Amino acid sequence: MSVTPLAAHSSAQTAPAFRGRIGRDARSGHYAVPRRYRLHLSTACPDGLRIAVAHSLLDLDDVCPATLLPAVPDCPDGGHAVLRPLYDASAHHYAGPALAPVLSDDWSGRIVSTHAPDIVRDLARRFGDGRPALYPCGAESEIEAVERMCAQDIEEAAQSAGADGIERAERHAALETLLRSLGALDRWLDGRAYMIRDRITAADVELWVTLVQLDTVHRHHLDAAAVQHIAAHPALWAYARRLAAHPAFGAHLDLDAIARRHHARCRGLEAAGSAVQILDWAAHAAGGDGTRPQVD
Repeated sequence: MSVTPLAAHSSAQTAPAFRGRIGRDARSGHYAVPRRYRLHLSTACPDGLRIAVAHSLLDLDDVCPATLLPAVPDCPDGGHAVLRPLYDASAHHYAGPALAPVLSDDWSGRIVSTHAPDIVRDLARRFGDGRPALYPCGAESEIEAVERMCAQDIEEAAQSAGADGIERAERHAALETLLRSLGALDRWLDGRAYMIRDRITAADVELWVTLVQLDTVHRHHLDAAAVQHIAAHPALWAYARRLAAHPAFGAHLDLDAIARRHHARCRGLEAAGSAVQILDWAAHAAGGDGTRPQVD
């Protein structure tokens, strides 16, 4: 299966404010030391959910503690007040919102990175010895291709297919792109347990979170027929269901928080697809036993 993107980004993406990296040794400045770094994230946010799942797969609770933030930020600009001191310490006269996710350095009290893909890669590469290989040797290009497909041909396409204020033809083209991508994934996953290897990798984390967003957020702005077409990919959704049953995935599903975040941010109209749920995510939310992951 080719997982190269079918469409280019339709809108400019806001660049993260901080792009520091964790290196291998002291010469890198930010080097890998257990309990030096801390995560600040909300699992209601897709980037936060990706980091939380990877963090659990790597079993890094004692190495890089995580602090969970509210689903809905408490500042008018969309930022979190609790993160403002980190932003102020990290950039002189920083005027933007104090957004999550954040990887901070407890030694300096400053931000290392707000770029989720870099954060996940650094956690896996710098603290991943003896842990599951989320980025297997030789798999980087495949993982990047899955990330592009998820961002452009599923996430962006779903947003455009359900958007108000754009031409019907454009919405139809976006839906066609979405369904074409889901169909390719469905065929690829038929008979496979995981996306690119015989075990969980970062590609599975990326795709699973994208499917969660598709069913819990984007579906609400699509018509019922579109959602029924989206649901008609049995191998793909069976894959999503299997991963949801894994503790590292399902334990971080907070459906109420995702709904609160969506309603707080969304200005679009709800459509008939809102009534056509694809998966029973609640069966696996919080690991299926009603508990939430432990955080500092």
